Amino acid sequence: MHAIQAVNISKSFGSVRVLDDVNLTVAGGEFYGLFGPNGAGKTTLLRVLTGQLAPDSGSATTAGVPHTDPIRLKQRVGIVPEAETPPTFLTAQETLELTCRLRGLENMGERVEHWIKFFDLDEKRDVLCRDLSKGQRQKVMLAAAFIHEPELLLLDEPFINLDPIYQRRLREYLQGLASEGRTVFMCTHILEIAERLCDNVAFIHRGRIVEQGRLSEVSHGESLEDVFLRAVEGHQVA
Repeated sequence: MHAIQAVNISKSFGSVRVLDDVNLTVAGGEFYGLFGPNGAGKTTLLRVLTGQLAPDSGSATTAGVPHTDPIRLKQRVGIVPEAETPPTFLTAQETLELTCRLRGLENMGERVEHWIKFFDLDEKRDVLCRDLSKGQRQKVMLAAAFIHEPELLLLDEPFINLDPIYQRRLREYLQGLASEGRTVFMCTHILEIAERLCDNVAFIHRGRIVEQGRLSEVSHGESLEDVFLRAVEGHQVA
């Protein structure tokens, strides 16, 4: 079964066509990277795949759930949206406990303690999320996405606001998931990290997928940065 399948997805906001007939398939167990310049349509596509936004046309299935059933979809996957923060009126620990309750998870205490320690949030566990730093809020968002151990993760800029120590810790954790056969779908501008992680890649520009395939096949020995520039610049409109 495909972990993700998007078929002829199009989406416009007013007169601006943000996604233009996007087709994308991610097999189970892949570490898949989606790359593109700012405004290319990455976040909009991720919002469609996670059921947060309905496409104008086309269909998407994520973890076996159609985009028209966002509640069931969110129960099956872990999502880290770009530029969103945990509830400002809850502490870090309360946020993770609420996540466990909403998902009906057992061993809540053990799960929460594991991620508090993983991200070194022990001294911040009782601080309201509004008073945490950007990096600390990002850690809480990541922990909330990981705490139910989903088979599929959809991550939009997961490394943002993390210092090099936690970027490495997160990278190693995601590598471990991939080695276990879980699926990760990631959008990021940090190409040097993505190059270490991704098996398959797609490049989106002006709402269209302009190149996709196994990283080893599309790179031709180039760095991911070079492939990105070639894919995007080759489809610039004068």
